[in-house]
Amino acid sequence: MSEAKKIIKKQILPLLPLRGLTVFPNNRMHFDVGRIKSIKALEEAMINNQLIFLVTQKDAKNDSPSEDDIYRVGTISKVTQLLKLPGDAIRVLVEGLRRAEISEFTQTEPFFMAEVTEKIYVLENVDKTEQEALIRNVVSNFEEYAKLSNKVAPEVVFAVMSMDDIEQISDTIAFNMVLKVEQKQEILNEFHPVARLEKILELLVKEIEILEVEKRISAKVRKQIDKTQKEYYLREQLKAIQSELGDKDGVMGEIEEYREKLNNADFPEEVEKKVLSELDRLMKMPPGSAEGSVIRTYLDWIFDLPWNKTTEEVIDLKKAEEILNADHYGLEKVKERILEYLAVRKFKNSLKGPILCLVGPPGVGKTSIAKSIAKALNRNYVRMSLGGVRDEAEIRGHRRTYVGAMPGRIISALKQAGSKNPLILLDEIDKMSSDFRGDPASALLEVLDGEQNFAFRDHYLELPFDLSQVLFLTTANTLDTIPRPLLDRMEVISISSYTEEEKVNIAMKYLLPKQIQAHGLKNSSIKMDEQTVRDIINYYTREAGVRNLEREIATICRKAVRHLLTTGKKSMKVTPGTLEKLLGPKKYRYEKANEKNEVGVATGLAWTPVGGDTLSIEVTIMNGSGKLELTGQLGDVMKESAKAAMSYIRSRAEELGIDKDFYKKYDIHIHVPEGAVPKDGPSAGITLATAMVSALSGLPVKKNVAMTGEITLRGRVLPIGGLKEKVLAANRAGIDTVIIPVDNMKDVEDIPKSVRNKMKIKPVDNMNAVLAIALERQKPRPFMGEKLKEEDISAIIPEKQAVIGGTEHDKPLLEQ
Repeated sequence: MSEAKKIIKKQILPLLPLRGLTVFPNNRMHFDVGRIKSIKALEEAMINNQLIFLVTQKDAKNDSPSEDDIYRVGTISKVTQLLKLPGDAIRVLVEGLRRAEISEFTQTEPFFMAEVTEKIYVLENVDKTEQEALIRNVVSNFEEYAKLSNKVAPEVVFAVMSMDDIEQISDTIAFNMVLKVEQKQEILNEFHPVARLEKILELLVKEIEILEVEKRISAKVRKQIDKTQKEYYLREQLKAIQSELGDKDGVMGEIEEYREKLNNADFPEEVEKKVLSELDRLMKMPPGSAEGSVIRTYLDWIFDLPWNKTTEEVIDLKKAEEILNADHYGLEKVKERILEYLAVRKFKNSLKGPILCLVGPPGVGKTSIAKSIAKALNRNYVRMSLGGVRDEAEIRGHRRTYVGAMPGRIISALKQAGSKNPLILLDEIDKMSSDFRGDPASALLEVLDGEQNFAFRDHYLELPFDLSQVLFLTTANTLDTIPRPLLDRMEVISISSYTEEEKVNIAMKYLLPKQIQAHGLKNSSIKMDEQTVRDIINYYTREAGVRNLEREIATICRKAVRHLLTTGKKSMKVTPGTLEKLLGPKKYRYEKANEKNEVGVATGLAWTPVGGDTLSIEVTIMNGSGKLELTGQLGDVMKESAKAAMSYIRSRAEELGIDKDFYKKYDIHIHVPEGAVPKDGPSAGITLATAMVSALSGLPVKKNVAMTGEITLRGRVLPIGGLKEKVLAANRAGIDTVIIPVDNMKDVEDIPKSVRNKMKIKPVDNMNAVLAIALERQKPRPFMGEKLKEEDISAIIPEKQAVIGGTEHDKPLLEQ
């Protein structure tokens, strides 16, 4: 710092405290005075030499400052002008002369008087180069400061640049800088001119940095505001042009409508970004562009989907059970599984919905029960038929690059449902196929996988959609055509064909009232008893379900309407005797049990897609060369069963009392009536063997016995399927004894209790037991002209019992 000589001067002057203002030497300032104390100090100054000491008070809000409330350093100023204002206020114009410091207060009332000390520094041995460099640096920074702040007049900058006096430069810059009162007072407190200039330089550098940051922020904000204003201006122009062209709202109106929808919607973040991106694209599209209509369709799909809309699931087990029972008769396994799901869901809300696959013949209620399940769960219901679907895009949707692209059936079903937790029925899942366009079954693997479907991406949407809350239900007639990986993702519930008893109940409780209402009749208009319904079931329908039964009932209702209108009667009675008049001749007949015990004729049991049926197998022995003839359009499996039975009989010929060379001397012809109907399956094995043994031994087969089971070369009886349907067919044919494989005992529980009580079910594990039950105990007739010995008879049929696990074969199962 340069050396300086200090000169001290003292004088007593009136003191005026300033609020929020700092007066610097070599500068002019005007301000208003309103306090009485301050006005008296001004009057005192005007009386003397117009000099007054102006000093800043520490707290601007203080109306009556004391000695301690005033800074110690101020400016000796000259009052150059006074102007009285309304309300006793005075506007004062002062010129700062020199800075001074208060030595002591000589008077505080009625105004302040103080002894002030001037400290004048005269610079000696000054380094002119250093001083000039400092001045230039300060002036340059002040110029930069003035440009950035826009609060310093250009003439002030020019005036500073033309100044040479260091005192004048420092005070002028300090006076024109926008600083806090404390910062200005700090500069005023410095009497040494060089030190003061250095402080000002430090403040200038700091303020320039702050102003540059402010400028960057301001530019950024201004740019955004300008962009918004520009867009607004252009939109208004576009609206005006469109209005002139007759298009009132135009593209911008559509976009604003979409934006309003977006603000009101609760979309996931990724979906919201995609919508905004598409809106920007739409805005840039020329009016009438084909691509614009594609974007609009896409946006409509997004807004129509239930991204976060759900229906409140009502979990009331009792009510759900009532709904399921009211809508459907039977189907106990399906109802039980749904109620189990509800029970667990009530315990734990996060349980994922099961994917049930209902497998059974047509018309047994697979599709209709899905609607009842949705009603019981309070979920929206959507049915989606997959029959004949052969394109993967049907499931995943088309990519938007194709003309006419649209989402897949899954997304379409969700739009139709209006909620993200509906029940979606995938009907006829076994009838999908594949070609060069892809495999829809493979596309369904993701949809039906609970570990993957929380982010299912449709090719059209290209956005993840959560399917984890959807309850999927599928139906199929057979599992054979469903790919194994797809079948693995589903819980299979088999639904067998309805029994006659179930059909009667369904007809009386559901179908008849439904058709009566559909034809505008009253319940009293048609009188029909159970026996009539049974005759319709047995002689006019042959199906697993009840669709044809409903059609026949509808036919009766139409006839009834016509009869009531033509005769004027109020009701019509339908009896078994009037059915042929109403429905025509009987369309079907059922095999009845044989009227007498016959040799070479055994009754077998068969399963068909429309239920069980009896199968009469006839065997005839003729002189020949051992040829085995099979007729009746038998399949390969059934032919093999006949050959196995033949081999078994040959190996046991002596035990059975049959000529061991019979296969050389005689031809055997096996025929299964109704030759036009194809027949196949292994379950006729024991029936074929029994009929052949009967024909060869001359022992008749009991007329009231039917059987089912597969035979091995060793004479073992293997289990079969479809036991329930087969036993029901035997019951319908008037047969009271059924021989079944012992391993099928587990399936007996599926047979209705009413049927079980009427039937004798005989479990067997070998062919000897079958023959002991099926063949009549009587002296056999001569076999092909030969005579049998008495001991041969006992060899064929044991006298007392055939042992099956230690029990007597002729003891009814239900009594054990």
